[in-house]
Amino acid sequence: MWYVGLDVHAKQSTYCVLDERGKHLQTRTVKGPWDRVLLDLAAIKEPWAVCFEASIGYGVLATRLEKLAQRVVVAHPGQVRLIFRSKRKNDRVDAEKLAKLLFLDEVPTVYVPGVDVRSWRALIQHREGVVEKRTQVKNALRSLLRGQGIVAPTRLWTRKGLAWFQSVELPTEADRLRRDLALEELQHVQKQLKRVEKALKEVAQQHPGVALLMTIPGVGIRTAEAVVAYIDDPKRFARSKAVGSYFGLVPLQDASADKNRLGHITKQGPTTVRRLVTEAAWQGIRRSPEVRAFFERVQRDDPQRKKIAIVATAHYLVRVMHAMLRDGRGWQQAA
Repeated sequence: MWYVGLDVHAKQSTYCVLDERGKHLQTRTVKGPWDRVLLDLAAIKEPWAVCFEASIGYGVLATRLEKLAQRVVVAHPGQVRLIFRSKRKNDRVDAEKLAKLLFLDEVPTVYVPGVDVRSWRALIQHREGVVEKRTQVKNALRSLLRGQGIVAPTRLWTRKGLAWFQSVELPTEADRLRRDLALEELQHVQKQLKRVEKALKEVAQQHPGVALLMTIPGVGIRTAEAVVAYIDDPKRFARSKAVGSYFGLVPLQDASADKNRLGHITKQGPTTVRRLVTEAAWQGIRRSPEVRAFFERVQRDDPQRKKIAIVATAHYLVRVMHAMLRDGRGWQQAA
C-alpha cells in the first residue's frame, strides 16, 4: 500500500506519496478546489491510504476520499504540530510529514462523525448564532432606552412589554427609526429561532439518548441534544474521564518529579457544550441534593472556590452523561 499525506486548502492542495517501504515517490501541488486534487489522487494505480489535518469541512472531504482510498485518517492539527516542531514549514513539508506519520501508523487522529451527526452539530451551532443575534438586538434596544433616560418595565420582552416599547415616546425621528428597525429585527430573529428549535426537536426525538439525559435534574433539551450530538458514539471513549478532556473541562497540567502544577481548564473541544453543561450544573445544584452535595464538597465552604466547584460539577455531569449513554440507564438519585 502507498501512503499519501495531503495538505489541503481552499484554493490549492499539496500531496506527498510514499511507497510501501516509506520511500518518497512524488510531491505535487494542485491549484484549484478540492475536485482537482481528488481527480489527481484518483489516478494513483496502487492501493493507497491518505492522511490530512482536520479543518473546516474535514468531514465532507473524508467522505469523498473514502470513495477513492483504502484508508482515510484525519489528523488532529494541534497534536501534529506538537510532534513536528520545526522552523521550516510549508505545504510540501507538511504533506510529507503527514505521509510519514501515516506510514509509521503514528497519526494522532480525530473522530469523524457521520453526515447526519455533522449536520445536527452544525444546526446546534447555528442556533447559538441566532441566540447571539437576538441578544445583540435586545442589548441595542436597552441601550436606546438608557440613552434617553427611560426606565424599562419588568418583563420587557413579553408581548405586553414589546407593545409598551412600540408606544413609548422618543424625542427624534432618528430614535424612533432605530427603535422600529430593532423591533422588526427582533421579531424576525424570534421567528428564525422557532424554526431552528422546531427542527432540532425533530432530530432530538430520533435519539433516545436525549430523553435519557433529560432525566438528570437541571438538564434540558438544549444541553442534552448538544452532549449527545458531540459524544455521538459513547464507545469511542475508553472511559468516562476522557469525556471531560474532550470537552475541555480538565485543568492544564505541568508535572515533573514530585511537583504537579494544575492551571485553568484547557477549554478544548466545543465551547457550546461546555457552556450549556455549566448552566445545567447550576440548575442541578438547585434541584438535586446529590449534585449540590458534590458542588459543596469541592467548594469546601470557601467562596473563593465557587468557580472551581462549578467547573468540577460540570465535569462530573459530563462523566455521568457518558456513563448513562453507554449503559442506557436514566438518572438514579442516591438514596
